[in-house]
Amino acid sequence: MTIAEVSEKYDLTQDTLRYYERIGLIPHVNRNKSGNRDYTEEDCRWVEFIKCMRNAGLPIEALIEYVTLFQQGDETVEARKELLIEQRKQLFQKMEDMQKTLERLNYKIKVYEEAVVKKENELKRAED
Repeated sequence: MTIAEVSEKYDLTQDTLRYYERIGLIPHVNRNKSGNRDYTEEDCRWVEFIKCMRNAGLPIEALIEYVTLFQQGDETVEARKELLIEQRKQLFQKMEDMQKTLERLNYKIKVYEEAVVKKENELKRAED
């Protein structure tokens, strides 16, 4: 696949794909005879994995470390697993923090809605 096709398929800019490749998040992408990137299905699986992890908030540095370990082979399986477990713990914490923030926002919105209803009721009584 061309970079344009991958960009469209995964809703990432071509610049983002180039950046991910440059920093090592996408292992070596082959090039065709013209020198243009030629993404394989495996490359696309990396793009999909990275996009998923980034959307969840995992830091670039953790993903670079994961890819680096992956490229070192099977002797890094345990290290990769530990890295993913640590990222999962951090993600759970973020989710808890976001839930608390959502609850606080809901409370604040409720307070404003109640204030508006109170004002409307006061205006109705004043009109009567």
